[in-house]
Amino acid sequence: MVDSLKASDLFVKALEAEGVEYIFGIPGEENLDFLESLRTSKIKFILTRHEQGAGFMAATYGRLTGKVGVCLATLGPGATNLVTAAAYAQLGAMPLLLLTGQKPIKKSKQGRFQILDIIEMMQPLTKFTKQIVNGNHIPSLVREAFRLAVQERPGATHLELPEDIADEQTTEPIFEVTRVRRSAPDEKSIQEAVSLIQKAKSPLILIGAGANRKRTSRALKRFVDVTKLYFINTQMGKGVIDERHPLFLGTASLSDNDYIHCAIKNADLIINVGHDVIEKPPFFMTGDGLKVIHVNFTEANIDEVYFPQVEVVGDIANSIWQITDLLNGSKWNLQLFEQVKKELDKHVLDLKSGESFPVELQKLVYIVREAVPDQGIIALDNGIYKIWFSRNYNAYDANTVLLDNALATMGAGLPSAMTASLVHPDKKVLAICGDGGFMMNSQELETAVRLKLNLSILVLCDDAYGMIKWKQAGMNFPSFALDYQNPDFKKYAESYGAKGYKIERLEEIAPTLKKTFSEKGVHLIALPVDYSSNHKILNQDLPLIYKDLIEKIK
Repeated sequence: MVDSLKASDLFVKALEAEGVEYIFGIPGEENLDFLESLRTSKIKFILTRHEQGAGFMAATYGRLTGKVGVCLATLGPGATNLVTAAAYAQLGAMPLLLLTGQKPIKKSKQGRFQILDIIEMMQPLTKFTKQIVNGNHIPSLVREAFRLAVQERPGATHLELPEDIADEQTTEPIFEVTRVRRSAPDEKSIQEAVSLIQKAKSPLILIGAGANRKRTSRALKRFVDVTKLYFINTQMGKGVIDERHPLFLGTASLSDNDYIHCAIKNADLIINVGHDVIEKPPFFMTGDGLKVIHVNFTEANIDEVYFPQVEVVGDIANSIWQITDLLNGSKWNLQLFEQVKKELDKHVLDLKSGESFPVELQKLVYIVREAVPDQGIIALDNGIYKIWFSRNYNAYDANTVLLDNALATMGAGLPSAMTASLVHPDKKVLAICGDGGFMMNSQELETAVRLKLNLSILVLCDDAYGMIKWKQAGMNFPSFALDYQNPDFKKYAESYGAKGYKIERLEEIAPTLKKTFSEKGVHLIALPVDYSSNHKILNQDLPLIYKDLIEKIK
């Protein structure tokens, strides 16, 4: 016989059984029973300054650990502030559980005050959403929410706990936490993939977001080393294999006319590992004879631009390991890819030479890569600098470049970096934010200081929404409605108890970064940047370079 237990206590015990370490959020009066149950729990509650920041932090916890991140908000406006974070986790395949409160559902004395249908609101944004209407349902609903959040493809789930249900008594036991092993691929599909690879003349490996798993990383590294095939990755596949590898041909950061597109258009087979439709497609299957092998946890989503000839469905690491074992010394023609690699390396080297100030982004990428330790983590907010960092900043390990190429929301850079520092206190962490994106969640500086995090923040200042200005100029529109004024970021940081720096010369960037990495605490560096070269390089030069490269190879 199980002793009677308050429902909110049962809820917290169920979360403890799932291995929850942190809950990020802002409670309201509807959460007070739950908060009291949490007070004596071994789970640490992290109070943030905005629900969106809490959601981003929890989602990033899921991304970094593979376990479910948990965030908390009250009803109404607190719950609506989690919408962007829910979409961020859902599109980015990050396991996340959103918890929200609600007014009593058995008896209401306040009419519709603050009450929205949060379940209906979360329906298109999550894998699972449910209002708890009986305390006895808590163990099964918590287990289901966690199971679905981590199930491939991972994503967001949501539970709503009304305050009268939280106060109920229950005698239900907690569900045992079980792990489900991923299924192995079909043997015939492995044979078909091997046959297609051996018949190919110039196969190319593409690593996508779904391959960003530890076991998959090891299997893919072995695959590349054994076959000697060249590989490229998507932005959210960065670091699955160390990008210093001599067979790495770059990241798909631009839609077309970049060096990797030269390789793609001259490949006759793409081994597409971990393809995720949320990322911009780095290639389109047209009528030019290109064949594709789809290797993923789930079947392909077929449309007019993606219709793979072979699908290997099952655990990716297992699939790649089996394919590697069965390949036997095929002779491919990889000379074209070798030429692309030489031209790409020369191009990146040329971009390091800028000496102007405010600093050009291509130069900044080089400075940051030199300053950040090999196992250091950078967390990018969203802006035009994300293109340069994803394209030219080599990731040496998985999840050492945290960027969002799914929802691509502004405001996630700082909270993501905070979680990285929390999860990996032994690593150097750098948030890189545009001034626009930084100000969307800059209040979380207080949270970072209060948590005594060791964190560096680089704010790139151009006093405008620079990405949109670039697009505006590229469409030959006059500059309009995208400029603003910023605070003194040095003083702003200091007002929160962080250390602030203002860069005034190019030579100050590297030593200031290294200084912040060597000291404890939260450090904010305000850095003026020059986006003017983006139009020339990205809109004008690269298509010409690409055309010349095609001619040279022919």
